Amino acid sequence: MKEAYKTMDEEWSNNACRGYVIKAMENCGFHAKEIRQVLTELYEVFDFCAVEEAAHYYENWQS
Repeated sequence: MKEAYKTMDEEWSNNACRGYVIKAMENCGFHAKEIRQVLTELYEVFDFCAVEEAAHYYENWQS
């Protein structure tokens, strides 16, 4: 089942999130091995963390 959500005229999907992570990490100079490690962890986080929980975590990160 494809997991996608419509929010403010943009489609959310786990693959879109992965793409953002890859682009950001490449822009910061991370190597493919490091990016793969983060993506592997991201699969786990997607399984055990709801979208709302992730948003709350982001909004309160380092506050």
